[in-house]
Amino acid sequence: MASADEKVVEEKASVISSLLDKAKGFFAEKLANIPTPEAAVDDVDFKGVTREGVDYHAKVSVKNPYSQSIPICQISYILKSATRTIASGTIPDPGSLVGSGTTVLDVPVKVAYSIAVSLMKDMCTDWDIDYQLDIGLTFDIPVVGDITIPVSTQGEIKLPSLRDFF
Repeated sequence: MASADEKVVEEKASVISSLLDKAKGFFAEKLANIPTPEAAVDDVDFKGVTREGVDYHAKVSVKNPYSQSIPICQISYILKSATRTIASGTIPDPGSLVGSGTTVLDVPVKVAYSIAVSLMKDMCTDWDIDYQLDIGLTFDIPVVGDITIPVSTQGEIKLPSLRDFF
């Protein structure tokens, strides 16, 4: 009698397992097709020199596919020249995306004075450096939870000249 009961339990467990697998597949498929915000770096500009370092600002356009505003949990960034990281940071709770529209985010990037001087010494006559800027935008999407959208851009930016210091 124990073996007949065991078979019934195994059959029920198999049916439940099969239903759970189907439910997981259904939800995974639905979540994979949920629209997410789209982002692009529009511009990276030199803004100025302070006692602490050199300020650059990246303009990032983010398109929100939802009619409701979406909170931005944080913005993280890494600025590299060649393979060397010259600045990194995190901006917590920078605001929200407007519903059904495009929000332009200003991402301030501060390069420490010592690193900027080191880069200037490495440059001869050309005051441009090749850079790569990697930005991670973390959003809190209802039902889905937190998602991070990576955005990256490469180009050349100007190092400050002596005129910028005075």
